[in-house]
Amino acid sequence: MDMNSNSTTDTKWELRKAANKEEMNQQFIVFALTILLTILAFAAVVFTDKVSMWFVAPFIFVLAVIQVIFQLFYFMHMKHKGHAAPILFIFSGVLVAAVSILALMTVVWW
Repeated sequence: MDMNSNSTTDTKWELRKAANKEEMNQQFIVFALTILLTILAFAAVVFTDKVSMWFVAPFIFVLAVIQVIFQLFYFMHMKHKGHAAPILFIFSGVLVAAVSILALMTVVWW
């Protein structure tokens, strides 16, 4: 009976160890991607004399949004179970902020 219990514990330990290794690999990949996105943003600013500012500003904004998503889901572990409510509140807040900014811009510009 002890033999079966010990092998079950070892199996669980190995599965947990493999899952932790996989998550660490994902974090390294996402970290490298965020560094790449940062380098792309700096390159866009450096080459503003060759590229229109109408391209650079939205490009940097899109890179920033991608980095925020990476930060939330990989480094703050929002991809794990049990984080549905914080994700709902974050995206609801972003939606309210975007609608408010759009409404204020419409009032000011028109």
